[in-house]
Amino acid sequence: MDNSIILVVGGAFIGLIIGFIIAKVLEKSKASKLIKEAKKSASLILKEAKSEGETIKKDKILQAKEKFIELKAEHEKVILARDKKMAEAEKRTRDKESQVSSELSKGKKLNQSLEDKIKDYNHRLDVLDKKQEELDKLHKSQVQQLEVISSLSAEEAKEQLVESLKGEAKNDAMAFIQSSLEEAKLTAEQEAKKVIINTIQRIGTEEAVDNCVSVFNIESDDVKGRIIGREGRNIRAIEAATGVEIIVDDTPEAIILSCFDSVRREIARLSLHKLVTDGRIHPARIEEVVKKTKKQIEQEIIEVGKRTVIDLGIHNLNPELIKMVGRMKYRSSYGQNLLQHSREVAKLCGVMAAELGLNPKLAKRAGLLHDIGKVPDAEADMETPHAILGMQWAEKYGEKHDVCNAIGAHHDEIEMKSLLAPIIQVCDAISGARPGARRQVLDSYIQRLKDLEDIAFGFTGVKKAYAIQAGRELRVIVESEKVNDDMAADLSFNISQKIQTDMTYPGQVKVTVIRETRAVNIAK
Repeated sequence: MDNSIILVVGGAFIGLIIGFIIAKVLEKSKASKLIKEAKKSASLILKEAKSEGETIKKDKILQAKEKFIELKAEHEKVILARDKKMAEAEKRTRDKESQVSSELSKGKKLNQSLEDKIKDYNHRLDVLDKKQEELDKLHKSQVQQLEVISSLSAEEAKEQLVESLKGEAKNDAMAFIQSSLEEAKLTAEQEAKKVIINTIQRIGTEEAVDNCVSVFNIESDDVKGRIIGREGRNIRAIEAATGVEIIVDDTPEAIILSCFDSVRREIARLSLHKLVTDGRIHPARIEEVVKKTKKQIEQEIIEVGKRTVIDLGIHNLNPELIKMVGRMKYRSSYGQNLLQHSREVAKLCGVMAAELGLNPKLAKRAGLLHDIGKVPDAEADMETPHAILGMQWAEKYGEKHDVCNAIGAHHDEIEMKSLLAPIIQVCDAISGARPGARRQVLDSYIQRLKDLEDIAFGFTGVKKAYAIQAGRELRVIVESEKVNDDMAADLSFNISQKIQTDMTYPGQVKVTVIRETRAVNIAK
């Protein structure tokens, strides 16, 4: 029993040993296969790594070569640029050296010529000094000879010459004074009237009836009582609100509005029209209507100003100047509406400036604004001449210097500094002096035409005389029996001389004498 166990155990142990040995042998063979396979894969990996390393190496070498070439090219560019700059600097240096050398040579030549000129001048001065000495000697000898001949000393001759010159100067001065006095007499009354009427229209006094009064027509005299109101409260309210004096008298169906300010007068007229039309007339209603009318007139003034500048093609005008242009609608000068006058002057200035090659827009601007000083806002402004006041306003609101100078100089208050100033002055005179433009000018115009015709009728043989072309031409028709062709030429000359000596007129007057012979027969 024991032996069998031992045998079994021994057999099992031997079996285990044999199995272990077999397993080891199998494991060793398997390991050798794995090692062989690993060696093969390792050799493949090494080959691949070597080939990749060679490619990478070649790529890196190529990149390094390309970078080297790029750096080399950049370096060459820098070197070329430096060489170019150095060449340019050298060229400039050579040019400067040549310029300096030429300047030096010129300077030497100039110095030499200057020295030669100085020597020449010194020589000439010496010659002149000698000649001056000779002239002084000759002058003294001639003076002595003259004193001997005239039996007068030099001082006595001087005194006689001075006395004769004094006499001539006195005669010339008296003639000049006489002509100046005559001219002043002819023009003083007209100029005085202009100054007085201008002052009256700007300030407003009791004498300025025609220019300071408006007539408000009413349907019946019953309305007068409603306008006056109980104890005169309505009329006092209207006068206080508008600043206009209301005169209610026996004039049928009319009320007189008196005020030097035409704008305030227009406000009062429109307010009265609204109150009478509405029928409600009491102090509260009066104040309300006057306020609305003031706003309406102010808006109308602005609209008139805007339309005027748009029609004339004037741009970028200050709003305050536009308002002043609109106010000119309610201002007149010698019966001529100031706004129409300014528009006319602006158009004339534009045409004249274009013909002279100047800026027509600037001329229109100055022509429109030349009389804005005639619509002053404050009482202090009334003491300043309207041309100067207009120039100050134009400067205040940013107008150009030429425009301001033209406004201030159009009545010769200041010096004209641009070509615009005489153009404005001439166009202002053209607009105001044309026949029919102003009451005062129309009367003098008609009188001048009558005087021209009267001068012609003062000569014998004159049958008819007509002053035509606004007094620029006098056409005289003579009797052919009394005046022949030669006498007609003499008559034309004599009439022109008579006009020249007896009349004061602008420009020229052409005298045309017409002589004709007619033979008329009637066939029956």
